[in-house]
Amino acid sequence: MSLRRQGTTLFAAMLVFVGATVVLQLWLLTVSVEALLSGEYKTLIPAAAGSTVLLAINAGLLRYVFRFDRDAQGE
Repeated sequence: MSLRRQGTTLFAAMLVFVGATVVLQLWLLTVSVEALLSGEYKTLIPAAAGSTVLLAINAGLLRYVFRFDRDAQGE
């Protein structure tokens, strides 16, 4: 399998995963706003922590894709 084909497959898989994590982050935002408006402040910290973890995962995936692209262009 060529490196270009591997890159296309990798990018498609990462795109699906990033889309799923963004949907989860939007759901966490909705839960946080509902909790804030109803006065349940104990929900806000776990939701913020979960969203931060998802952000870190997305940033790591983006870094991996950029590194893969840089290495693929070097060959």
